[in-house]
Amino acid sequence: MSDITLASEPRTESGSGPSGRLRKAGKVPAVVYGLGTDAVSISVPARELAHALSGESGANALITLDVDGESVLTLARQIHRHPTRGEYVHVDFVRISRDVSVSAEIPVNLNGEPKGVRDGGLLEQLMFNLTIEAKPGNIPVSIEFDITHLEINDQILVGGLPLPEGVTTPADEAQVVAQVTQRRTAAGRGEDGEGGEGEEGGEGAPAASADAEGDGE
Repeated sequence: MSDITLASEPRTESGSGPSGRLRKAGKVPAVVYGLGTDAVSISVPARELAHALSGESGANALITLDVDGESVLTLARQIHRHPTRGEYVHVDFVRISRDVSVSAEIPVNLNGEPKGVRDGGLLEQLMFNLTIEAKPGNIPVSIEFDITHLEINDQILVGGLPLPEGVTTPADEAQVVAQVTQRRTAAGRGEDGEGGEGEEGGEGAPAASADAEGDGE
């Protein structure tokens, strides 16, 4: 992962008025902190910041800031954007060291069509992002997983994801990332004709549909 360099300017005024004037001038108010140093208020060019954060690495892009003549390696965190216009309102830059692991969230991409889906099943992805820990230069863009071999009732667990060398995750290895389930009809019957709960003797409420969406981002 290559670094992106951003120029910065010191920011001596705080508050909504000065910050608004900076944004009108095409700059984003920001602060730099971390690694035991005092926080430094700066501003960065809005266009260059947007370019840096819209690349393949997204918010995990390594950004080198020129702060008072010092080159500071950072990650952008606490990125605030206007709710309707989408423009950057404020960004926190966290100082990092190339030799110290940091925490990051990366997307989990499932590739291909599972065999179980071709056989009539339903793919449910329950986790869309994974928290990982790695040295800055080892942060992957994403985790890619081939799901073409999955059959009905198969699951992908966190422990089965292919993490690159030098990358770990604090997530529970038994947490379900995705699964292929048997489709169920509105009456709660599987496509194989088996009835769901509450159907014995024709009484009871219909079973809820199992086409639940995942709660990932």
